[in-house]
Amino acid sequence: MTQRPRLLLASLAALVLGGASAHAQTPALQPRAVVELFTSQGCSSCPPADALFVELAKDPAVIALTMPVTYWDYLGWKDTLGHDAFTKRQKLYAKARGDGQVYTPQAVINGGAHLVGSDKAGIEKSLRKQGAFSARVSLSEGGGMVRVALSPVDPAGSGAGSVWLLPTTRMITVPIGRGENQGKTISYANVVRCMVKVGDWDGKAATLTTPLASAKAVDSDGYVVLVQSEQPGRYGMMPGAVIGAARSGP
Repeated sequence: MTQRPRLLLASLAALVLGGASAHAQTPALQPRAVVELFTSQGCSSCPPADALFVELAKDPAVIALTMPVTYWDYLGWKDTLGHDAFTKRQKLYAKARGDGQVYTPQAVINGGAHLVGSDKAGIEKSLRKQGAFSARVSLSEGGGMVRVALSPVDPAGSGAGSVWLLPTTRMITVPIGRGENQGKTISYANVVRCMVKVGDWDGKAATLTTPLASAKAVDSDGYVVLVQSEQPGRYGMMPGAVIGAARSGP
């Protein structure tokens, strides 16, 4: 009479431990795409794109990033989130593609294809066409450092790229006082605060580190790490295809 309960308890224990082990070994979700929105508070066409990116940011398989630019500041309202670095990034994308197209709202998907940032159907179609990233990225923190573990999806190699850390703010709501959007209150998702280079990746399994303080830009509450190919240009290294990405937190 005593053997059956013991066997039952042993079976239950094995089931629980097995389940816990399986849970612990479940890999973090790898995103399938990074979508950057070049937008401006001084652009009357941008609010629909800003709203669309708030929705895109809810998809755990997509890293949607807001990159506010500065070239519309002369219209009467200085973008409170804008950075010249994002304006430069957008222009370098255009030079790398060779089409010269710089506009707002502009969505750039995985460092390549671009389209109007409010074109929901077009963005969704482009996302469906994206293949898996060639670099697997996982993040951890400890001892005041961020550790970026990198490995090629294909053991034969996956190219190389620069590794960037982007501090982000998950949601910011801004009342617009002047300019083309005067009187509107607009919400922005995953606003990038700056870009910090962590190092270079040679396509082989590696771990890079950077001080956790570099992820703590003013008002940021998270960060994203991008692995991105680059090519030399007249005005410096130009961004190319995003080959891996990960976000901090849950």
